[in-house]
Amino acid sequence: MDDLIRTAEAAADLAGAAIRPLFRSALLVESKGDASPVTEADRAAERAIRDHLAKAHPTHGVIGEEYGSHQADAEWVWVLDPIDGTRAFVTGRPLFGTLIGLLHRGRPVLGIIDQPATGERWIGVEGRRTTFRGPFGGTVGCRPCPDIGGAELASTAPDIFPDGADAGFLALRRAARRVTWGGDCYIYGLLALGLIDVVVDATMKPWDWAALVPVVEGAGGRVTDHRGRALTLDSAGDVLAVGDPALLPAATRLLGA
Repeated sequence: MDDLIRTAEAAADLAGAAIRPLFRSALLVESKGDASPVTEADRAAERAIRDHLAKAHPTHGVIGEEYGSHQADAEWVWVLDPIDGTRAFVTGRPLFGTLIGLLHRGRPVLGIIDQPATGERWIGVEGRRTTFRGPFGGTVGCRPCPDIGGAELASTAPDIFPDGADAGFLALRRAARRVTWGGDCYIYGLLALGLIDVVVDATMKPWDWAALVPVVEGAGGRVTDHRGRALTLDSAGDVLAVGDPALLPAATRLLGA
């Protein structure tokens, strides 16, 4: 596992080197089918990661947002989102990150959230304590918060919930202390630092959540779907993260409202 961590960190370094020169620069932005922005930084970062992984672990599979799947049925599969939060990236907000996850037989066992503009990095490994490095301080560890009424709730955006499928989130929002919007993968890192208590998202792809699971759970939290089930490659894309596992029953009950 230590060798795999070194591989993942080196890949994150290469991605950051591709992303930083383009952050807040004049970028040509095109539109994908789902209307999310794609920049050259996305593509250059994923190419750099894939090239590194192909040399370091040629028998491993890769699933990436920009360039699809390669050997996705392998025992070890890397799951990549070079820029999670491209809307934040193209509007100059440092609330995006590079996500590098590793699945072993479909189970997330390693994850990195890397913020290349601010120099912050979370590393989560199954069975180990999440580590964090950054210039602004912060201590890894989800905070105790057993009561949903005292919980800080966060979500990427109101429009990620499909029409007619947001009643559960609205019930959770009313029960929580307050809600903040925006941040994509960054808010999961903040949850791992004990600054947020609950994150709810929807329509997420494997590259959006694979790296998050080891980071959050290595800090003492839980990541599931909205019904409290473990995430798999066959999951529908609804994601719930709680810092205090005691919040899980109430959160899933409200999301099922």
